Amino acid sequence: MLSTGALRAHLLAAGLAGPVATSRETSLRSYRLFAARDPRVTLGLVPERSWGERDLLRLMADKCGVSGDPEHRSGPDVIDPDRTLGALDAFAGRLLEAARRGAPVLFGTGHPHRLLGFYAGLADALSAVGCPVLTPAQGRCVDITTRFGLRTYTIDYVRGVALVREPGTEGAGCETGAHSHSPLPVRVALEALADAGGPLPGLVVGDHGWVCGAGQLGIEAIGLADTDDPALFVGEAEGRVSVAVPLDDAVRSAYYGPLTRYVINRACLPQ
Repeated sequence: MLSTGALRAHLLAAGLAGPVATSRETSLRSYRLFAARDPRVTLGLVPERSWGERDLLRLMADKCGVSGDPEHRSGPDVIDPDRTLGALDAFAGRLLEAARRGAPVLFGTGHPHRLLGFYAGLADALSAVGCPVLTPAQGRCVDITTRFGLRTYTIDYVRGVALVREPGTEGAGCETGAHSHSPLPVRVALEALADAGGPLPGLVVGDHGWVCGAGQLGIEAIGLADTDDPALFVGEAEGRVSVAVPLDDAVRSAYYGPLTRYVINRACLPQ
């Protein structure tokens, strides 16, 4: 069993917390864009209150441990590992509650290259205790606006985890799909479930638009977020995201393995 102290050391050694690869400049730019309600960073969330840049900086200092000094404008950003650990414990608590209820769960990621294995391990564990892992809208097309223009993607599932990929990229070597911040895939998935008359998820687990898009629609959602993803933390502060875990979301995929084991253990799920 991985102890809290051992996981804390791993978070720092792997760059998941402490000084992270996300730059201060990138984080501050995201706060400016969020304050302007830019959909690229609101991720499907419609904030209930007006969030200025200073408000967001204070929130992120509280939730993540970044510097609250607005004059600190360069260098690597910082995540407090103790805040990450506390949020992981709360994240595990929501999984435990879902397991006790046998709730249907939907997993989805916009960071499949990095986070697919983390979510897949959780999906396996919840499935083993009787939670239906939902896979709606398989193969459904979604038009997403990117910096390269409008692109059409398809929704796919790998080990029970939703992702989007460009059409024609199915098969070996293409399992990890595309990077996406869009809330459109989760909206399409939820619409497919409603149209089929099937159960809606009792919990959505993921990142980016999967979490914010679900939370905005009133479905309980928990997820991971970097220092340049203020939407999840705003959603948590406003009560539409149950748990947002601060960590670097783009380190090597293997580095998330200990987090999977820690969360599964904390949630009393089978390894």
